[in-house]
Amino acid sequence: MIEIRFHGRGGQGAVVASKVLADAAFRENNDVQAFPYFGVERRGAPVTAFTKIDDRHIRNKAMIYEPDYVIILEASLISAVNVTEGLKDNGLVLVNTKDDPDEMAKRLGVKRAACIDATQVAIDNKLGSKFQPIVNTAIVGAFSSVSGVVKKESVVNAILALPRYAERNAQAARDAYDQVRISGGA
Repeated sequence: MIEIRFHGRGGQGAVVASKVLADAAFRENNDVQAFPYFGVERRGAPVTAFTKIDDRHIRNKAMIYEPDYVIILEASLISAVNVTEGLKDNGLVLVNTKDDPDEMAKRLGVKRAACIDATQVAIDNKLGSKFQPIVNTAIVGAFSSVSGVVKKESVVNAILALPRYAERNAQAARDAYDQVRISGGA
């Protein structure tokens, strides 16, 4: 089973991102789960969401404590939450930041990190506002690129099923897929 944990802030779309990723994986004939964990429910408060993907039926309904991947929708959460807690040894962290992925890997103390300026991608695609961009679909596109867990086409098709701004969101995913950078120059 592949387990992905999302860290975001209320209003950024972490919960929708986990659902879009699950939808994309389901389109590839996988069994999936996507669910949120809320603390204080207010805009800007830390939010955690989870996605599980497997080619067999998923019976485990628990939260994810040892993720294969961690996706961080806002870099400021790195100092507020232990985002890498439980990350598997060869796990990958994907961060919405302009920072260099090799430097991010060192900062987080992980072997593999990837970085995407999902904020700029969202702004360029008119998703949210300049001050509160909605980065969820961009981050899922970047995840598809660096992980290979789901195909870009599956992500785009899952996004196109969204009720609002589907084409803009799909374009954000495509842009992020091409722009994401991974540590080690890979």
